[in-house]
Amino acid sequence: MTTEEIANRLVALCREGKYQQVYDELFSPDVLSIEPEESGYGTTRGMAEMAEKSKKWNDMVAEFHSGEISDPIVAENFFSLTMKSRITMKGMDHPINMDEVCVYQVNDGKVVCEQFFYTPMPQPV
Repeated sequence: MTTEEIANRLVALCREGKYQQVYDELFSPDVLSIEPEESGYGTTRGMAEMAEKSKKWNDMVAEFHSGEISDPIVAENFFSLTMKSRITMKGMDHPINMDEVCVYQVNDGKVVCEQFFYTPMPQPV
């Protein structure tokens, strides 16, 4: 698959809520994932660490209200998109908006690196 095909497939699957299929189908087993250090997630490498990070995130969410993902912008072996969601975190009494820019790098037909840019939420005490 080309970078553009991967970008379009990732967006289509995310819009359908098929996140696990995104990882299984499009990501390298050794993918590097970079989050803002203040987020508490930092950098992970490989699908096992990605699964742990996803579980940690899902365990913190009380309710997912809405979400949207932009069309991708593709340049050579990179693509970017925005993701917006409205969620209620466990221990919070009101929903919050999350807004992020996601950048992906593709090599040999697989996503080898993802990096997220957003303002981290305050961490629970």
